Parts: sequence; C-alpha cells; structure tokens
Amino acid sequence: MLITSGRGLLVDGHSRSFNQVRACVDMSKHAGTRHTGAWLNVQATRIRRMPQARTYEDALVKAGLGPVAGVDEAGRGACCGPMAIAACILPAKPIHPLDKLTDSKKLSPTMREKLFPIIKDSAESWSVILIPAADIDKYGVQAMNIAGMRRAVGVLDQRPHYVLTDAMRVDGLTQPHLPIIGGDSAARCIAAASVLAKVTRDRYMCDLAERYPGYGLEKHKGYGTAQHIDAVRLHGGTPEHRYTYRNVAEAVGAYRTHHSI
Repeated sequence: MLITSGRGLLVDGHSRSFNQVRACVDMSKHAGTRHTGAWLNVQATRIRRMPQARTYEDALVKAGLGPVAGVDEAGRGACCGPMAIAACILPAKPIHPLDKLTDSKKLSPTMREKLFPIIKDSAESWSVILIPAADIDKYGVQAMNIAGMRRAVGVLDQRPHYVLTDAMRVDGLTQPHLPIIGGDSAARCIAAASVLAKVTRDRYMCDLAERYPGYGLEKHKGYGTAQHIDAVRLHGGTPEHRYTYRNVAEAVGAYRTHHSI
C-alpha cells in the first residue's frame, strides 16, 4: 500500500573517524545483470565531520553522487500490524529546525511528531509505504523488508543517485548504496526516513486500536509485550496479526484450545 507520494561505497579505515572516503563502483552489477567486471576507483577525498550528521551525504554530493536518499523501516520486530518503510532526500545544506533529528527510537513521541511535518516540508522528495502483515506472513519479513526498501526508493518523485540504508543491504537497487551500521544515528537522511516510517506506523496502529479494542495496540504499537500476547490468548488474533510469528501462533493456539476451536 502506497501511503504517499549491488553497488556500494567502501569506507577506508574506521568509518567513525570519517578520515578518508573512497567511492568504488562495482561494475559487475548493472541493471540486475551478473558478470565479472572491474572496480572503478574514484578520487579519495578528505572530509570532516559535518553538523546534523551530514558527513556521508556531504561526501557523496561533493563526489558527484547526489542526490542521496536515506531509507529505514519501522515495525520489523512487531508481531501485529504492517511494516513501514520510508525513503527521504533532504537538501544538501543544514536545516536548523532539524537540529535535534536522530534515530527515531531515541526521540520522544512528542519530538517525533514535531519533526514529522518539518521533514516532509524540508525534503526534496519522500515516500512511505506499508507492508501488510499478510504479505509478511506469506513472503517473510526479510524479503518484504528488502522489497519494500526498493519500492520506497522507486516511488520517490526525484531519482536519487545514491542510497544510504540502516545496516541493510538491498539487492536489486538500480543505484549504488551503502548499508551503515547505526545509520539512523550516523546519517541525517536515514534518521529522517526513520521518523517518517515510525510516525506513520504509530498513527496507523492507533487507528487499529479503535478497530480492534482490547489489545492495547495504541500503547505497544503491535510489539510482543506481555500485555499484548495475553490479549491474543484471551481474544484470539486479528487480520493484522502476523501468524507465522511464534508468539502469535502459540497465543492463538492457546485461545483456540480454550474455546475448542
């Protein structure tokens, strides 16, 4: 469901020091084909740590690889509700209203809600998609995560020339990309995507709480808390639950046993 509208960068040395970056384009993967190719070395460039976690984006733009999109997800570890995946391209300049932007998990709900419209208004392009629980059950969370990231990038109004992800390698992207461990804290565009995904999904889960009362979805947002699993044992599952997840399967099994279903 659309809510709105591998090639890689190699980092020399310790990635946290940001001393030197060398872009290497793997010519063996182009438009999904597989053949042996050469590596194209781009000039190594000394860069300094930028404010607002713009170091990766700034280095890529200066190397002629902009615009840069950040991609992140929310709800992968939940056992009820969709997984939200967002992509975001921000302007290559400081955006002072986003000074407090970081990994959405480190922000309070109030701060996430405050930053959400600022990110949308500031972005050159952004998208959020929702992957339904039924698709996660059918194809697996990993496959849907990767497919969703490709989709989120593909529906951007502006085509990025490089993609940064939060530790996730995304096969099949037509752009070169770099998975960054802790990327939602290290790269501003990934942090922006994480807030877009998190706020969109949280709002969706609050709507589900009204449709399916008694599960506390507005509180735990579909994650496997004791309160949530106890509610599944008591009331059974909903169409939004992920039935291939062990905690849901066991709780639904207990419900059916108790009710002789």
